[in-house]
Amino acid sequence: MITILWADDEIDLLKPQIMYLEKKGYNLISVTNGQDAIETCKENQVDVVFLDESMPGLSGLETLTKIKEIDNHLPVVMITKNEEENLMEEAIGSQITDYLIKPVKPQQILSTLKKITDSRVLVSEKTTSAYQQEFQKLFASLQSVNSAEEWSQLYRKLAYWELELEKSDTKEMHEVFLMQKREANKEFCKFVTRNYESWMQGDEDAPLLSQNLMMEKVFPHIKGEEPVFMVLIDNLRFDQWKTLQPLILESFRLEEESSYYSILPTATQYSRNSIFSGLTPLDIEKHFGDYWKNDDEEGGKNLHEKEMLSSLLDRTFRDEIKHSYIKITNHKNAKNLEDNILNYIHNKLTVIVYNFVDMLSHARTEMEVLKELARDEAAYRSLTYSWFHHSPLHNALKQISEKNVKVIITTDHGSIRVGSPSKCIGDRKTTSNIRYKNGKNLNFEPKDVYEVKDPHKICLPKPNVSSSYIFAKDDTYLVYPNNYNHYVNYFNDTFQHGGISLEEMIIPVITLSSK
Repeated sequence: MITILWADDEIDLLKPQIMYLEKKGYNLISVTNGQDAIETCKENQVDVVFLDESMPGLSGLETLTKIKEIDNHLPVVMITKNEEENLMEEAIGSQITDYLIKPVKPQQILSTLKKITDSRVLVSEKTTSAYQQEFQKLFASLQSVNSAEEWSQLYRKLAYWELELEKSDTKEMHEVFLMQKREANKEFCKFVTRNYESWMQGDEDAPLLSQNLMMEKVFPHIKGEEPVFMVLIDNLRFDQWKTLQPLILESFRLEEESSYYSILPTATQYSRNSIFSGLTPLDIEKHFGDYWKNDDEEGGKNLHEKEMLSSLLDRTFRDEIKHSYIKITNHKNAKNLEDNILNYIHNKLTVIVYNFVDMLSHARTEMEVLKELARDEAAYRSLTYSWFHHSPLHNALKQISEKNVKVIITTDHGSIRVGSPSKCIGDRKTTSNIRYKNGKNLNFEPKDVYEVKDPHKICLPKPNVSSSYIFAKDDTYLVYPNNYNHYVNYFNDTFQHGGISLEEMIIPVITLSSK
């Protein structure tokens, strides 16, 4: 039963309202002054306080301050005859939950109580009911979706419901949703396996892929008057973007929210090099042989993005495009960006690559404390939000939002929380990534992977004549039989990328403008 404390020096005049609430099942404690209200809060379990603003002795605002010292989270509704703006501002600044103007009607009070005490339950029930209605539609869509664009739309719906169900905190319905998302991923993997080779060969039904991102989503804006800032946050999933969206839209106007498909492997050295070169990995190897390194070769795999971007701009535009390429890999770099962001306002194009989310994903795999902090998708999103909210990147974006600019926020690939180990055997040169393997004489469970015997057919280099690729499907991760249990315990439930899943391949590309 919910207990209400009602403090008013004219409490006898409120008996009809009190009786009405008691009939509705609420427990009422009534007092006639602020001091008694404070003592009652100390000695009793109170759920809501109705507080008269004008009482003899301690005023309503003074009493409110004392009550908040006892329990800062206790909902307090101020009841007043006075509608003066400065009084309301002071009360709201003192953290009242709501206020009512005398004379108050029983229905007004009941409505306020419902809003305070039942809002979470009502939201949960409404969300659950809405998802139950949508469930069958989503299930039917899984049977009929047959294009890359339809898959993008379906995944965005799934991301929406994941966030909505997270707010409702309904465990049973969330488990139903996870089952549906797993089913969607299984069907998506079949779709990609059937179509990926033709996409990479130039099929007209292919979605927007990594190598065409700059040409389709960034370069058209360079022809406009506003300077263009492209922010690539490495390893940003669509649901993480939706979590950051409210913060970003405080400063910018949303022009377009869309998505594109990361190429395979969904790993930085492939997808990001393709983005900034405008080429497939196979063509990068052909045209920029000194820049490309295969998985089994020593040295950094993403050291020449700046040069490849300059080459792409030269090939695309007749006139020289003033541009900058900035890679952020540590806090010092980030602070330097924040301090100097306005210096780039005279560029036509400024590209900022920010590596935090990818580092968070890898650190979570290796550090027990981060495994606890980012134990599931909801916690992973929360950490991403907290980082961005307090980050130099957020501060830098707020600075340029005051200028007339165009901002494109995107990523190179996403990640998936893995949970299904699959045994795989390869020679000593086989790559170590647990979502894809590149090597000779690979031995694996065929049902768990998409095998490509001739990498050239999907525009990937061949480190050796007999090299092949396998890509893990859904939430599978590839583990060698040696020390199998050790690696299963180490990698299970971690966020990984490189394979085929909705979360890794269908990723956000967002266009923003200044307000």
